[in-house]
Amino acid sequence: MRATRSMDKLGIRLPEVDRKRTQEAVEAALETYRIFKYIGFEMRETNVTSLYEPRYNGRTNRTSNETAKIAVYTTNEPERRRRYCENIEQAVSRLHPKQQLLITERYMKSDYVFDYVVYNQVFDPPISADTYAKIRWRAFYLLALALDIAVPKGNG
Repeated sequence: MRATRSMDKLGIRLPEVDRKRTQEAVEAALETYRIFKYIGFEMRETNVTSLYEPRYNGRTNRTSNETAKIAVYTTNEPERRRRYCENIEQAVSRLHPKQQLLITERYMKSDYVFDYVVYNQVFDPPISADTYAKIRWRAFYLLALALDIAVPKGNG
């Protein structure tokens, strides 16, 4: 990788990553983003009547406050999702404009957008599949490093 060689002169080495597993991790993060962003948060509610739970082996010596757990979840979960989406958007905004366009159009909008649609119809002028693959891999590499989800090479 050219960036690794040029940075090596400065004593900085970018990590080599497992390409397939890193791509899977970035795609999973972007899928989670899309779910959090476009599917509404459903608040949990408590049961009016408690359920019978058998206690085998006697007492558990644990107390449970289901209402408090649900209140904490309902309060904290929307904020956690908002921060997650914000982190993804910030990482994408730091990419090169072509990489931003690719990631935004292919992974951050609709579920049913395919690669060939992006490189034939979204890019102006259209680009080849090979060029698209190079831009996509570089964007994935940078996103994986920015989001700290890169999978180092050789990790089983």
